[in-house]
Amino acid sequence: MDSVPGAATSPPTEKTLTSHGFDLSGVDIWTAGTLYKNISFSVLPSSDSSGSFHFENAWVRFDNLLGSGWANLKFGKFELDNMISEKRFLFLSANGGLYQLYHFLPVREAAFLSSGANPLNPGFGLGDNQLGVELAGHSSNSYTRYSLALLSSNDGNISVPNSSYDGFATVSRAFEVGGLGLQRVGAYAYFGQRPTTFSTAGGTPINGVGSNNKSFYRAGLNADFYAGPVDFSLFYLHGWENAFLGTGTPGNAPLPAGAQASTWNGGFVETHYTFNPKLIFVQRNEFVRMSRQPLSSDPSDLGNLDAYSFGARWYPIMFSRAGLAWHSEYAIVKSAKTSQVFGRDVWSSSVFFGLDFDF
Repeated sequence: MDSVPGAATSPPTEKTLTSHGFDLSGVDIWTAGTLYKNISFSVLPSSDSSGSFHFENAWVRFDNLLGSGWANLKFGKFELDNMISEKRFLFLSANGGLYQLYHFLPVREAAFLSSGANPLNPGFGLGDNQLGVELAGHSSNSYTRYSLALLSSNDGNISVPNSSYDGFATVSRAFEVGGLGLQRVGAYAYFGQRPTTFSTAGGTPINGVGSNNKSFYRAGLNADFYAGPVDFSLFYLHGWENAFLGTGTPGNAPLPAGAQASTWNGGFVETHYTFNPKLIFVQRNEFVRMSRQPLSSDPSDLGNLDAYSFGARWYPIMFSRAGLAWHSEYAIVKSAKTSQVFGRDVWSSSVFFGLDFDF
């Protein structure tokens, strides 16, 4: 349900909107490999449906420093070492094709960022590729892994000036469980800052001079469990935003009455059932619950999310050099009390049928 303008003499109202049709998703051109012994790389130019290209990732890594698998240094734009990857998962629809929890922000902060009032604050997404340097390593059998990354505070956007640095750390451990095979559990933490004020020249923001930085963090646990043809991905996140970020208040101005640091908790359970190598069924249940709003006067459940996705992938063509998948998916998301006029729950659903081609 969305807010839509009424007649010239009437206020806006709310109604359900539906759209459908054929479309293109985009193209990825990925190349990766080794430049020399212990020097690897990845470059991924990616276009949207209009043909506009950008670099989804572009990095070089120096492996086995000092002859040890515990020391591998990566530079460039890359995906964080998320144990549950948003870049390599089996969901494609508008509502299901991302982890809602990875990109969640309190309602007030999300509205402030979308307004463009502070163009130097790009927000943050845990699943977004970032710009920086990463030190990572693993045991000889990769059962134990770690990653430490120092990143620009721009959410991977090269056109957004950097005014501070973020940090990311993750560790995971795999173990065998009888005939069930390899299981893995892990923990992660991301600490960052974003500018709340910026200088202008003739009304245009000056690159690189964002100031009054305020902090945020995300931390939690994750796991991958396997039981024969079924596997489960489990994820928990705790989020915290400084009161200035949550309310969209410049750091050199007083906070509004009732302002407070916002916090929330969320998680998802994602299930894959591999019927056979050419047919996979997937589903995901995802939840976000606000525990403290940016303003104490806001409803306690404002912005709470419930998301459900269901799908299947059938691979009629699967060769060493090419593959074709028929993808079917339905996803639905409820956002609590976020309709703009009456403050009601907003439901958004998407149905997707399409071909996913790789060669």
